[in-house]
Amino acid sequence: MRFWLSKSSEVPLREQLTTQVLLGIFSNDLKPGQKLPSTREMALRFRIHPNTVSAAYRDLASRGWVEFRKGSGVYIQRAPENASIDADMQLDHLISTFFQAALEKGFPLREVQSRLKQWLELQPPDHFLVIEPDAELCRVLVAEIKEAIRFPVMGAQPDDGCQASLAGAVPVFMFNREEQIRKILPPRMPCLLLHARSVPATLAEKIPISPNALIAVASRWPDFLRWARAVLVAAGVSPDALLFCDAREARWERGLQEATAVVTDIVTAKAVPSGCRQYVFNLIADESLDELRRFIECLEPEKRDELID
Repeated sequence: MRFWLSKSSEVPLREQLTTQVLLGIFSNDLKPGQKLPSTREMALRFRIHPNTVSAAYRDLASRGWVEFRKGSGVYIQRAPENASIDADMQLDHLISTFFQAALEKGFPLREVQSRLKQWLELQPPDHFLVIEPDAELCRVLVAEIKEAIRFPVMGAQPDDGCQASLAGAVPVFMFNREEQIRKILPPRMPCLLLHARSVPATLAEKIPISPNALIAVASRWPDFLRWARAVLVAAGVSPDALLFCDAREARWERGLQEATAVVTDIVTAKAVPSGCRQYVFNLIADESLDELRRFIECLEPEKRDELID
């Protein structure tokens, strides 16, 4: 993954670096076990003090995103040991473990087969439930899934009221929320994880970065504004050429029509004045949307056709 750092930016270098590493992890550009550039390498490459890089890496390590290996370097936190096992082998292993556990408990094979058949014949889920503590981000995720997939989608925050929405649902949440959200779900409840789109790559493809460009960033989600700021400035856009509009505030649309481009999310895009050159940035990676589609395809055909018509 390529990193950008701008020493002339008002965004602290440490924040630029930690933000880009986190975005790389969320979008799977940086994979578990992947080694990050050394402190010395990063310092020499960008001509910055090594302490700045060390501080960023320590911050990421304290939050569990990277790990320091003595005498080796800094690595993206590793996935579980069985993550590299072939998918078919994993499924066979799970099935084998299930039957072995049932037989050790004294359940006859005939009873196990009968009960398993009953579970497989249960009514399939009828909607996705996006669970996200940030209400504005939740709205964006729900809107993106609705636009990409013809399947009912609801949103909820992980509080007590969330439990009432789980009936008939397949919980869906950002992968970095897994530890938090699994605690409120019933044991072994099937769920799907979402990965973020690669922010640097997507913005670089879409946004016309030129000396005379005025780029506006508009969103109701504060982190969208913060991340876009860090990435665009690190990519070489002058802070003076950026206009940030919090769509929760009154008259937030002022100045948008003078901008060369308006970067926005799928929810805020509907409120951007006509005539503006919009670049809607979708947060969810294509791979995650494909996984949701594959899940729907696995449902009973009759029920699937009923839901998506």
